[in-house]
Amino acid sequence: MNKIFLSFTFTLSVLFAFSQENNTSSIKTGFTSEQFPVFLNCENLQSKKLENCFYKEVQDFVFQNYVVPENLKQANYKGEVKVLFEVDANGEFKVIYVNAVDEALSEEAKRVFGKFQKIKPSTYNGKPTYSKYTISIDIPLKNSDQIAAEGLVAAQILKPIEKPMTELDSIVYKKYNNPEFESHLNIPFSHSYYAQFDGAMNQVGSNNHTASKPYTYVEVSKYYNLKAVNESLQKNVSTWLGRKFWNENLVQIQGEDYWLSLNPILDLQMGKASDLDASYSYVNTRALNFRGGLGKQINFTTTIFESQGRFAGYYNDYAETLKPSGGNPAIIPGMGIAKRFKTDAYDFPLAEANITYAPSKFFDLQLGYGRNFIGDGYRSLLESDGASPYPYFKINTTFWKIKYTNTYMWLKDVRPEVTLEKTYATKFMANHYLSWNVSNKLNLGFFESVVWTDTNNRGFDINFVNPIIFYRSVEFSSSSKSGNALLGITSKYKWNNNINLYAQFLLDEFSMGDMKSGDNSWKNKFGYQLGAKYYNAFEVKDLLVQLEYNHVRPYVYSHSAVITNYGHNNQSIGHQWGGNFEELVAIGRYHKGRYFADAKFTIGTRGLDFDTAEDSFNYGGNIFKNYEEKRPYDKGVKVGQGNKTSIFIADVQGGYLINPMTNLKFFGSFIYRNFDPTKETATTFKQSTTWFTIGLRSDIFNWYFDY
Repeated sequence: MNKIFLSFTFTLSVLFAFSQENNTSSIKTGFTSEQFPVFLNCENLQSKKLENCFYKEVQDFVFQNYVVPENLKQANYKGEVKVLFEVDANGEFKVIYVNAVDEALSEEAKRVFGKFQKIKPSTYNGKPTYSKYTISIDIPLKNSDQIAAEGLVAAQILKPIEKPMTELDSIVYKKYNNPEFESHLNIPFSHSYYAQFDGAMNQVGSNNHTASKPYTYVEVSKYYNLKAVNESLQKNVSTWLGRKFWNENLVQIQGEDYWLSLNPILDLQMGKASDLDASYSYVNTRALNFRGGLGKQINFTTTIFESQGRFAGYYNDYAETLKPSGGNPAIIPGMGIAKRFKTDAYDFPLAEANITYAPSKFFDLQLGYGRNFIGDGYRSLLESDGASPYPYFKINTTFWKIKYTNTYMWLKDVRPEVTLEKTYATKFMANHYLSWNVSNKLNLGFFESVVWTDTNNRGFDINFVNPIIFYRSVEFSSSSKSGNALLGITSKYKWNNNINLYAQFLLDEFSMGDMKSGDNSWKNKFGYQLGAKYYNAFEVKDLLVQLEYNHVRPYVYSHSAVITNYGHNNQSIGHQWGGNFEELVAIGRYHKGRYFADAKFTIGTRGLDFDTAEDSFNYGGNIFKNYEEKRPYDKGVKVGQGNKTSIFIADVQGGYLINPMTNLKFFGSFIYRNFDPTKETATTFKQSTTWFTIGLRSDIFNWYFDY
């Protein structure tokens, strides 16, 4: 016989869900009044005959339409396919879950059940309702007549349940298949983690845009299969605790067009720093992350952190220079305002959140509380993630060779000078960034930003809401003294699939006349970045080597009205060092399986203020000073002017990835920092620090210790 017969055991577990109860009866079961779904061929039948007719119709339809994949036919495959399906209150068949050893068998089952025509639904007390059935298909299998001829039982029904199933009882969960890796959810931005797929994202000819971060999973999945990589890292463990510790989310739920996950987040560090009077440094962070998706268009995530910590001496000192009005002792860079914990440590709570709505392939809209980054380098001169989180609304528009990003931000100035009635001052920022893939190798980006404040109840100025506009003109017409506009250009050139060159140019203010005179006017406020990345460096797979130079002139990011500077919570939104510096950074990153190693070396020169009675001039490094006051000179302004300080930082880290779903890592790190000013003052002095740390950390944001 040419046709393969499918011998078929049809076991139906009938579970009814009923929306209402009343006294009307159709068929008595002893407990409730219920009726099976009715095919056209089964009309006018009652009770057991109607039930058997339903089974036979389903059974024969599956037999006539199910096609065993050719490769399994040739292998004489024998096995079982279990299908949980529903006939809803409209009489439509819906597959809820398929369990099969081969994906092709599952897909074929879904195809077959998708071919069923609408029938009359089940009824309960005379009202339409839904019912669920489990069919167990043995392969090879036979049709209903062949089963009956052999004396087999075609179907067995569970005893009628005394209490009907409610809508909540009817919810059935699917096998969790890591849907986040194909979602519009933001991938938590960590330089170390992003380095794993940076090479794949920067292949010659790829039409993507890598400067605007964080990426979404759907952006990355086109070029790097995060789901497959995650599966390749899975440990072969059988216990629930083992799976949750090594491989999975703590809680993970997937249903029809939705998914949810819940995870504890840890950052537990302990170390020893040579410049710290206390016996040890530490970070003790406990957090909870909740994320999910509703359909294919809506994704959301929120993380609540509770943290205490004590750091190396230089870092504690820097955090305290950022302290806000109101009595709290410090702002932890990148985290936020900290209160005193015990006598020499800090308590710094934090929360982050994001909701993304992607109505089409061209747009995604994000409402969040977090940080953003623009650039292909380790640093960004345009928009960095070194400051504390803030509320923002972002629009990403992607089409042709273009990605256009609009970001609207609500920021804070926490200085005593602008704090009124114990309330910090509000300021606003709007950014436009257009990324254009000019050719297979060249990308150009165009950036503009404006900062303004709530002067005269100005609020969020409607002039800057338009996503397509030239901010400099609008800012001037609204009063150049109450707003601060910046312009920028980025570029990236893919030399080949292994080498990328990138650059940024930031223009804060520019005077053509002063530029032509060549006398280094203070008005020529600009900065630039030059960098290169070498993927699979020296023919070592997954080794990334990066070299980057940053140069920012004095008074960049500052403004005549300090509140409209390029800052938030006493931190720079641009480069973390503010203005008046140059910096060379060399980075190496390597990963193999669950093992990783990172090394970073920073050599820099900063021009700091003396801040003494003898010399209180503003040399252009502190962006929270008015650039029109106490300038030592207007001409001959150069990087490094003031208290010229040399900085060297070596940061080496290595470890082991414990759980890829939360990016939980066991790590050890070593930092050496040498800080050498020309003149020592009460706040600026020579310092050499060695800082060793070990810990357990979910790597979901960047810690910057290179100040």
